[in-house]
Amino acid sequence: MTIGQRHLRLRVLEALERWAKQFRSHEDLWPFRVPHDPLPLDDIIRESLADEGGSLDAGALRARTVLRMEFDAGAIWDAWVITLPSGISLYCDTDGDETRVLASAKRSNPLEADRFFLELLAESRGHHFGIEMSGTAPDRVRSSIGDREFLVDVFVELFEGTVAEHSIQHELRQKGEGGRSRQTEDGSDFRSDVEQWLVHALVLPLSASSRPGRRRPRRLRDEIP
Repeated sequence: MTIGQRHLRLRVLEALERWAKQFRSHEDLWPFRVPHDPLPLDDIIRESLADEGGSLDAGALRARTVLRMEFDAGAIWDAWVITLPSGISLYCDTDGDETRVLASAKRSNPLEADRFFLELLAESRGHHFGIEMSGTAPDRVRSSIGDREFLVDVFVELFEGTVAEHSIQHELRQKGEGGRSRQTEDGSDFRSDVEQWLVHALVLPLSASSRPGRRRPRRLRDEIP
């Protein structure tokens, strides 16, 4: 990145700092704060650089990717993070058509914040952050979180009772690997399907947090009084 690009990046980050101060907290979204509606990041970039005569790709702001879902038809959905100079993390998403700022989180353990973000995203199917998660299950999944059991929890909550559940079961039946219909209220049958689907879909080496013999951390949502 050139000196000029660093200057443009800093100008955009300063603008995002100002926007983040306007976010509001909600009891059900701790530790996140959210804007009234998702913010179009490309518009913020253009407005903040209007006097600079330059441009900046939103990807230049990315600090890490939390979750990436890829579809054979070519569509991609990304959840990713911008780290501001103040230490605040901005959670964004990109769906191929637009990039939006969804929420902010103050200084914290990045892994814990990312896990909590995915929990809230899944339990509300995006509604907590002003978006809607719908459609079939992705063909490939990439995540900075290496805990497979946690990711299974996330996808069970995100997909159960939706078109994505049926697409997973259809795919498994085509592969001769089952594809059970849900028969229990706790979703245990569908969980087995998600576990099998993720074996094929997850593109990620096992991390230390998911290796056999390691105790799996409790879900953060379960630790709130």
